[in-house]
Amino acid sequence: MENQRNVILAMVLMALMLVGWDLGMKYYYPQPAKSAATGAAAPGAPAGTAPAPAPTMKPTREGGLQAPADVALEKQDLAQALAAGNRIPVDAPGLKGSINLLGGLVDDLTLARHRETLDKNSPPVRLFSPAGTPAQHYAQVGWIGQNGVAAPGPDTLWQADGAKLTPATPITLRWTNPTGQTFAIRYAVDENYMITLTQSVSNAGGAPVTVKPFALVNRTDRTASLDTWNVHSGPIAAFDGAVTFENNYSDVKTAGTVSPAGSANWIGFTDIYWLSALIPDTSNGAVQPKGDFRNVSPDIFRADLIYPVTAIAPGQTTTQTVHLFAGAKENNVLEAYEKQGATNLSLSIDWGWFRWFEKPIFWLLDSLFRAVHNFGLAIILLTLIVRGMMFPVAQRQFASMAAMRAIQPKLKVIQERFKDDKQKQQQEIMALYKAEGVNPLAGCLPIFLQIPVFFALYKVLVLTIEMRHQPFFGWIKDLSAPDPLHVLNLFGLLPFTPPSFLAIGVLAILLGITMWAQFKLQPAAMDPAQQQVMSLMPWMMMFVMAPFAAGLLIYWITSNLLTIAQQKYLYSRHPQLKAQASKDQLDIDRVALREQKSTPSKPKTR
Repeated sequence: MENQRNVILAMVLMALMLVGWDLGMKYYYPQPAKSAATGAAAPGAPAGTAPAPAPTMKPTREGGLQAPADVALEKQDLAQALAAGNRIPVDAPGLKGSINLLGGLVDDLTLARHRETLDKNSPPVRLFSPAGTPAQHYAQVGWIGQNGVAAPGPDTLWQADGAKLTPATPITLRWTNPTGQTFAIRYAVDENYMITLTQSVSNAGGAPVTVKPFALVNRTDRTASLDTWNVHSGPIAAFDGAVTFENNYSDVKTAGTVSPAGSANWIGFTDIYWLSALIPDTSNGAVQPKGDFRNVSPDIFRADLIYPVTAIAPGQTTTQTVHLFAGAKENNVLEAYEKQGATNLSLSIDWGWFRWFEKPIFWLLDSLFRAVHNFGLAIILLTLIVRGMMFPVAQRQFASMAAMRAIQPKLKVIQERFKDDKQKQQQEIMALYKAEGVNPLAGCLPIFLQIPVFFALYKVLVLTIEMRHQPFFGWIKDLSAPDPLHVLNLFGLLPFTPPSFLAIGVLAILLGITMWAQFKLQPAAMDPAQQQVMSLMPWMMMFVMAPFAAGLLIYWITSNLLTIAQQKYLYSRHPQLKAQASKDQLDIDRVALREQKSTPSKPKTR
């Protein structure tokens, strides 16, 4: 009766876990509601162009506008903004778009190598959108004039010296004020996602002038991706070489302005896959600026580079350079920029504390993908490599288990002899282990080794854009997303989507079956109640793992199959272990039958 009560309790707890998993994550990690914008503008930005009030919508992993009304309005507003003219096209292998001559804004950029959806005809991912649109996101450099000096502003119409910005043809914008100061911004774009902006002021007047340079990235949080406890999305920067993930949009909104200590190596905003960041050029002794984050209206945020006031004598020119990264967080690209001077830019990928282990796993997975051209196969090959490296450990585990089985009779004697003296019993057991050369913890080592590998692969699948939209075979079109087929709606035949805790797909079922088969091969040295709980564990894990990335389930299924094959092989090498396991199972069955017979049945009542 006690065993039955324990099994029922275990089943209830498992059901609560399955139902509460999704609700618990939503409760403990709620997403802030989007608020209405008020129309405040950033310094140097067009005034009164904040987006319209936003409805309350939860962000997604991909980010982007979620409300249908916002999507429709963005399409309309974007078309109007781009049709207004006064633009210089941007045409590079990584970036397409245009620069707005009115105000000198970089406010129209799409990522040529990444599409919004799996559809071949899907448009490229849009990162920057003009001020005033629902998806507002742009960058700007400029100056604030001091002591009455006229500097270019949001209504300044710049003059360009070329027709198109390409890697081979930089563009320079110029504007001259009435007192003889000429302001210029030179734009140069590379093959990937970096635009270099060189600001200069030439003083042809008769007196010294002072200006204060600035650089900023302005964006709405309506397009932000999901910010969770293990993957950061929001304000991000490196100060004095240390990358900080401490602030999110709600923190900046609460504080109004957040000014981290130290000098800014780079500063901007990150989503899970995308990054917009300003990187000051401090070569040749250039000033290293400060940086801060500001909430300029309820759903509009700004990252600033703050430079000191600069004096320009008559006949002199002052110059400074800032790099704008606006693109996908491709690890190889980020590391290449690091070598060019962008301090720790690759850490904008939120590897976390275990990046020392995750980055090698990513490197191996990416290398395998380049060899076989299929990320699913690369995951399977990675699993084979990991299990192969751990095979000697597994051999030692089974040898240790065999040794533990061999000393079971001696253990029972000690336990019976010293049943009233637990301290003496433990001392004698430890002495027995030492005399027999047995380590009772050896069987746990492979599990502990698997945990960091599993976590590293999980982070790689969640973080790295290299996995995004990568297919496997058949119905698996995106290994970074959950299995799209669900049993409860007959694999899409019924017109509804099951809730996440019931969205059981083919991969989740295969995971449950392989875990069940794996547990069946393990020695059963436990009481019947524990056995019943363990028999439910594979099916509980089937529910828990179903919402995870398909690539992660493929890894786990492959690992289970390899474990089953490995167990069969090692059992053949250690027949005494298999024989002892069978004997233990018979003993457990006899005990269960005896307890069942000894339990009095309740008399029937009318």
